[in-house]
Amino acid sequence: MSILKVGVIQQANIADRAANISKSAKEARQCKAEGADLIVFQELHTGLYFCQTEDTTVFNQAETIPGPSTEYFGDLARELDCVLVISLFEQRAPGLCHNTAVVIERDGTIAGKYRKMHIPDDPAYYEKFYFTPGDLGFTPVQTSVGKLGVLVCWDQWYPEAARLMALAGAELLIYPTAIGYETSDDKEEQARQRDAWLISQRAHAVANGLPIVSVNRTGFEEDPSGVTRGIQFWGSSFVAGPQGEYLWRAPQDEEVTTVVTIDRARTADVRRIWPFFRDRRIDAYGGLTKRYLD
Repeated sequence: MSILKVGVIQQANIADRAANISKSAKEARQCKAEGADLIVFQELHTGLYFCQTEDTTVFNQAETIPGPSTEYFGDLARELDCVLVISLFEQRAPGLCHNTAVVIERDGTIAGKYRKMHIPDDPAYYEKFYFTPGDLGFTPVQTSVGKLGVLVCWDQWYPEAARLMALAGAELLIYPTAIGYETSDDKEEQARQRDAWLISQRAHAVANGLPIVSVNRTGFEEDPSGVTRGIQFWGSSFVAGPQGEYLWRAPQDEEVTTVVTIDRARTADVRRIWPFFRDRRIDAYGGLTKRYLD
């Protein structure tokens, strides 16, 4: 099947985990009613984005895989007969946690998972305090709807990650995301940041001849410490085709659920006219494995 219908859920979250999950499930059922085969949730979609501060009590939110989220969303996937991409705070062992995306197959089983490889550590995004860098590599997950190249948020700035997923046979790049404005930035800087985010991911689509699904959260979340003015998540979830063309775009400041049709056959068509894989100079790229070329 070349045609894939993808459900996208852009959500604003609150501190009530049960309410967030209930909302996610409601929107997923809407996606199914509109014909979705695959449904993608945003990064850490069961709660607030807790990385604005460094707080050891937050580790109590981490969960195992399998665990509560995979069981709940496994049941939902089975009910809907859809593949789901969920995102959670994985506890692998006490004090060893990951930011992990899990792909749930139609029958409710775990098809595979991806542990976020690139971990930011910036004001309002103190993720290194919570997350160990991933150790599963850039390996697509084989599912009944195709081979999914799942990456997470900060990974979206790295062309190497997208390329390695593509070289491993990914048919679709998927980015669950939680990114927004630190609200003390002026409007011009905010616009530059959001534009760079859009451009970078669309460039991955072009460079690899692959469609991309990027699902971000929306809404305002306070900084519990009061050090910053909090984060206004910029929404703007989108789906792009293999030439970077927009197939669908979400607003910045609204919750929205939709189903987008992707024709995966276009990957072959685009790669024939833009044969980037053919013309890669793999004999000359050794420097990419260095931190910097002094």
